[in-house]
Amino acid sequence: MASSNNVIGMMDSAYFVGRNELLSWINASLQLNLSRIEEVASGAVQCQMMDMTYPGAVPMHKVNFDARTEYDMIQNYKVLQDVFTKLKIDKHIEVNRLVKGRPLDNLEFLQWLKRYCESVNGGIMNENYNPLERRGKVCKERHFKASQKSSKSLQTYNSQNPGSGDKSGVPKMTGNKQKSRAVVVESDSSDEIQALSNEITELKVSVDLLEKERDYYFGKLRDIEILCQAPDLEHIPMVAAVKKVLYAADEGSALAEAQEILSANQ
Repeated sequence: MASSNNVIGMMDSAYFVGRNELLSWINASLQLNLSRIEEVASGAVQCQMMDMTYPGAVPMHKVNFDARTEYDMIQNYKVLQDVFTKLKIDKHIEVNRLVKGRPLDNLEFLQWLKRYCESVNGGIMNENYNPLERRGKVCKERHFKASQKSSKSLQTYNSQNPGSGDKSGVPKMTGNKQKSRAVVVESDSSDEIQALSNEITELKVSVDLLEKERDYYFGKLRDIEILCQAPDLEHIPMVAAVKKVLYAADEGSALAEAQEILSANQ
């Protein structure tokens, strides 16, 4: 479990560690090649640092090392916050600032993280930890799933368009018959391309609408999260119950645990 060194004051020597030293620490520990502090904004690096410090405590299969959007980055920080909660680490994560990639905010968080990890392992790197293997396994699983989706899409297309497969066994045609056949094929292809083009346009419209809807509800959740983080509200039972639902890794038990919190304070 976490040590008692959770609270690190702003005047602690940890906050005087420079950017180059932090990047060297990360690159050496996780075998990366980062050159800017902003590159850790996705939260994946922080998750793996905790995975190295507490082997097995981080569900690495939930960490997205390819996160590019704020939504995907926030999912990484939810994993990290859940780990903090499990290890009883009293550290608030300023997610809304970190995902913006602001150098100072990410620098301060890394300074704290370095100080904390070293307080646990005494500054000694875990020689039995293979960062490439741990990271590579997650990336391979994601790429494998993506390949499966592509393969299924290709199989579906081929089943719907059998003419796109093997042409062996088709009798050859010459002269006017061949020209006539070419005109028919060209006409069919043109119609098919137009139909696919229309379908793509419709899908793009649907995706745009879904993204707007997602952003709308995500914005509502962020507003609720910010309200729950207010110092004068965070100790209220209802706020604690809401945060339990927001940060729960296991969606099935989150509601039941939140209800228990409310029942215990009635």
